[in-house]
Amino acid sequence: MIEFQNVSKTYAGDALALRGVTLTIAKGELVYLAGPSGAGKSTLLKMIAAMERPSSGKVTVNGTDIGKLKAAGIPFLRRNLGLIFQQQRLLTDRSVLDNVMMPMLVAGLSRAEAEERARAALEKVGLLARANAQPLALSGGEQQRVSIARAIVNRPQIILADEPTANLDRASANKVFDALRAFNNVGVTCVISTHDDLVLESGARVIRLAQGELQAEAA
Repeated sequence: MIEFQNVSKTYAGDALALRGVTLTIAKGELVYLAGPSGAGKSTLLKMIAAMERPSSGKVTVNGTDIGKLKAAGIPFLRRNLGLIFQQQRLLTDRSVLDNVMMPMLVAGLSRAEAEERARAALEKVGLLARANAQPLALSGGEQQRVSIARAIVNRPQIILADEPTANLDRASANKVFDALRAFNNVGVTCVISTHDDLVLESGARVIRLAQGELQAEAA
C-alpha cells in the first residue's frame, strides 16, 4: 500500500531530512516510526500525504506516484487518508459534533448523513456523550480523540498520526492508542510516529530513523 524506493528529501539550505530510505508497508499493517526529534519521521508521514515531495527516489501510495501527482489529484489521494497531528486544529467556535462533521460537509454529504456518521465516529472513540460540548471544554486527551474521530469519519484506508499523544498523561495516551489500534483491527493501515517507549515495546512493527536514515526494524 505504501512504498519508498531510495527516497531522499533535502530542504532549502541543504538541510537533509531523509536519505536513501527504502521500505514497504502492506495493507492493514500497524507501523510505528521511532527516532529522536529531527530524525525524519514527520517528513516521511508528510510524503505519504503528498504534503512534501521527494527530492529523489520514489514514493508510491495506493499505486500513486507522489512525485508525479498533480495538484488536482491531491484531494482524491487524501480522501483515503486520515491525518492526525499534535496540534488538533479543532474549530473552537463549533461543537465537537460540528468539528467531526466538517470533512463530510466539505465532501458534499447531506447534513443528515454527515451527522449520523459523525456520531458513529465519536462513539468509536468513546466521546459521543460530549458531542454537543465545545472543544475547549475537553481535556487534551479528549481533544485528541475528537481529532481521531474527525480523521476516520470518511472511512480512510490509511491513518497517519504524528506524535498523537505528545504532552498527554499516561491514561489519556492509552485511550488514544487504543482507539488507533481498534481501527487497525478492522483493516485500516496505521502509520504512527511516537516517542512512547511503552507503545514501541508492544510487539508491533517498529521502523527506526536517525538523522534521516533508516536504522533498524523490529516486528
